[in-house]
Amino acid sequence: MAISSFFDNLSLFFPAGERFFVAAVRAHRHSVSDPEVAEAVRVFCAQEGIHGREHARYNEQLRRHGYPAQEMERRVARLLRRVSRVTPRRWRLAATCALEHFTALMAHLLLSNPRLLEGAHPQMAALWRWHAAEENEHKAVAFDVYQSAGGGYLERTGVMIAATVIFWAKVLEHQLRLMHSSGTLWSWREHWSLIRFLLLEPGGMGQLVWLYLDYFRPGFHPWDLDNRELLEAWRREVQRTGLQPPAGA
Repeated sequence: MAISSFFDNLSLFFPAGERFFVAAVRAHRHSVSDPEVAEAVRVFCAQEGIHGREHARYNEQLRRHGYPAQEMERRVARLLRRVSRVTPRRWRLAATCALEHFTALMAHLLLSNPRLLEGAHPQMAALWRWHAAEENEHKAVAFDVYQSAGGGYLERTGVMIAATVIFWAKVLEHQLRLMHSSGTLWSWREHWSLIRFLLLEPGGMGQLVWLYLDYFRPGFHPWDLDNRELLEAWRREVQRTGLQPPAGA
């Protein structure tokens, strides 16, 4: 139950988060002169819009099952509106780069370790793998736009530190609230099952720490972690199983 809640937890961020990302990238389109990057921005915005739509549907199912999903989504949206009001535009783009780094790394883990979705409903597993694949396809777009907009190292890493603290604090808050709603908050077995799942068996989150820290290297670029083979393997699996991405993807 706690493991399912963790995936539900992440889904609650996406509708408002994807809108924030798209707005931050679009606000700097004028700084992009490379036609390939400009086309990548167009694809990025389309993909993020579809991700937000699909996770809004996901979150509506959570609400129907009695979880406070609507209230939690609103809290995320309020937080991002506050960030948008009080921070410079390029800081919002730097925050997008930071959060895209998180999603790309977690997506890389999902694609590289099929055991993480063992036992999941086939359609839900397909949804998460599709989202993971597209997050990796466009993982460098916000970063490339940030560089085109004149963003620098200190700004990028400073915003990453702030984003790390805020994001994982919200993840913890969501996890506790969802477990409270499901009646598992005070179950040490549920907490241990989640820790074991994330860190030990099948694990993998610990390995992401080093990939996360790579963001603080001065010459970092998202495609330094080249996982195109994983994307091709996902496409072959979609063809083999017939479990297609959502309409419009």
